[in-house]
Amino acid sequence: MKTQFQKHIEEHLPLLKNGKSLIAISGGIDSVVLTHLCHNLKLNVSLAHCNFNLRGEESNADEDFVVELGKQLDVEVFIQNFDTKAYSESHKTSIQMAARELRYHWFAELAQQLDYDFILTAHHADDNLETFIINFTRGTGLNGLTGIPEVNENIVRPLLQFSREDIETYAKSNNLKWREDSSNSSRKYLRNKLRHEIVPILKEINPQLLNSFKSTLENLNDTADIVEESLNAVAKRAIVSIDETGITYKISEFKKVNNPKAYLFEMFKDFGFMEWNDVVRLLDAETGKYVTSQTHKLIKHREYLILSELQVVSDNEIISINSNSKTVEASFGILRFDEADTLKDNSDAIIFVDADKLTYPLELRIWKTGDYFHPLGMNGKKKVSKFLKDEKLTPIEKQNTWVLVSNDDILWVVGKRADDRFKVTNYTKTILKIEWQ
Repeated sequence: MKTQFQKHIEEHLPLLKNGKSLIAISGGIDSVVLTHLCHNLKLNVSLAHCNFNLRGEESNADEDFVVELGKQLDVEVFIQNFDTKAYSESHKTSIQMAARELRYHWFAELAQQLDYDFILTAHHADDNLETFIINFTRGTGLNGLTGIPEVNENIVRPLLQFSREDIETYAKSNNLKWREDSSNSSRKYLRNKLRHEIVPILKEINPQLLNSFKSTLENLNDTADIVEESLNAVAKRAIVSIDETGITYKISEFKKVNNPKAYLFEMFKDFGFMEWNDVVRLLDAETGKYVTSQTHKLIKHREYLILSELQVVSDNEIISINSNSKTVEASFGILRFDEADTLKDNSDAIIFVDADKLTYPLELRIWKTGDYFHPLGMNGKKKVSKFLKDEKLTPIEKQNTWVLVSNDDILWVVGKRADDRFKVTNYTKTILKIEWQ
């Protein structure tokens, strides 16, 4: 295996020969073998071990083992202790997911602080197969069936081409020592159930299972390349604009393809949407209909779909502004207040008002149903909702429209139109300039 590993590094991962790498080491057989292989090739590596404090003295013994291994090989060792149970409870996630988040966050932080180029993990071919089966049983798209990537940004998995049997043979033939994690034998975790019960049966049916699986992954990845090329072509035609409010797509481009649902799935799958039939129905829905995920919203607006991040703004969120305020920061930008010597024309971003007509404190808030104002240059009042509709704003723009209020009277629909009641006249003594940036 040593010769095969060296050949694989030289042919496929030569970047590791000149880089500085952190090995994520648990003390188990996989990461110990990876450590010895990298050390034998004289790669520039250090060890990073997480003590999740989940198995009492066993966890502490793992830590001691890794520290001793570092001394034997004369490589630097980094240790981090976590209160994994507390993190799991506070973030309302499983212990396994909590450990994963803590682990990768620390690895990334360590690599950035100490200028490590790569983080090496000991995932191997059997891990890849188990991940494939897990994704398959839970339901997934093509990307969920293309396997664990060997290189993903700065995370590299040099053992992905080798089986668990290869690793065990190498460890035993070289008299290596490692730690056994007692939780690996538990059947309560899905991955362990697959590892101990399902995969052995599959290997019994097909002794060359891993080789067959490797060929399948190569075919699926080739297919994924074709899908991505076609998807990029549709996206290039469909995307109208990308700005701070979101991404706008032409619906007509999705209707031109043979399978709109497939393209919608591939285009929007990374944004957390689950109800794909509802997403498809947006193509023919009336304006204003939308579908949400936990993080994003997809809205039908005339002949477009608009993808945006969910922005939760409380209707009760009010920013109070006193008479000596010069600068006020809000989520949508900055308001600046300053006296003006001369009057200029109002614009979307700058208005001029009669300072003596204002009652402090002013209030800055999201508009709400029932709000009305007297649009500058028009006779009479108008509901803000009707004004925003007439301005042909998208649902997202409407949702994020703020108003500046004086004594319950709207003096400015910010960034849109000032109120006629606060305009500067021949009787104005003090002109206040309000600018939105």
